[in-house]
Amino acid sequence: MDDTDPPEIELPDQADRRDQVESFARGLTVLRAFGPGRRALTLTDIAKITGQQRSTSRRFLLTLCAHGYAVQEGRLFSLTPRVLELGYSYLSSLGFPALIQPHLTGLTRLLGESSSAAVLDGAEIVYIARSAAPQRLMSVTLGVGSRLPAYATSMGQALLAQLSDTEIDKYCAMISFEKFTARTVHDGASLRAKLADIRQGGVAIADQELEMGLRSIAIAIAARGASPAFAINVATNVARVSRADIEQRILPAMREVAAACRETVEMAQNRDHWT
Repeated sequence: MDDTDPPEIELPDQADRRDQVESFARGLTVLRAFGPGRRALTLTDIAKITGQQRSTSRRFLLTLCAHGYAVQEGRLFSLTPRVLELGYSYLSSLGFPALIQPHLTGLTRLLGESSSAAVLDGAEIVYIARSAAPQRLMSVTLGVGSRLPAYATSMGQALLAQLSDTEIDKYCAMISFEKFTARTVHDGASLRAKLADIRQGGVAIADQELEMGLRSIAIAIAARGASPAFAINVATNVARVSRADIEQRILPAMREVAAACRETVEMAQNRDHWT
């Protein structure tokens, strides 16, 4: 079992706590206890990860099992595929991931590189669409629902660059900068300087900031009528794709696809508005 604790759920200020169902929040921490390296957990494991008493964790687990979101085999509990309903409810409410998927698939076929789309969620980005190339670039497997720290990723940086200075200040205050590589943006001043450059150029490039050997390029898309803003990216290997190749081959294709994604989403929004 991986003993790394999941991030705590942040509740509103004390004045607003009376409006919160804290037992529901504690139940969510049980769901979040499962993850990479934690597919099946004992009651003791979950109590340790969540910081809850065993009796409390047991009630939440039995409730999840009763509603089909978890299953018990002997001493081990694990989640069921039904949990995916919770995430897909969000994707369905967005509407546009399915619309932009064909554009990402076409981009991957054209360039031979993986492409993805993500939205900003607090301190992280969440993948909402992905088209993977045959070659694997990262040590972790990415898919819809995967989360990565925004400051260390091209899509995160592209989306952060869309925020106001006040919002960026709040973002920097809420995170702890972890150095994934020697190239990772490691403090608020460095991040603000990079975001200023991204605003000017309209493109974010994370050059081995999350993982050595990985260079990714992202463009943020704020389609009219669509919420939230999203970003698309292309992930490349530094040994195979040069900076010149990015400028001459990858960026022109990405800009065309970004424009196509924006147009597709806006057309769908207009159609939904008038029907």
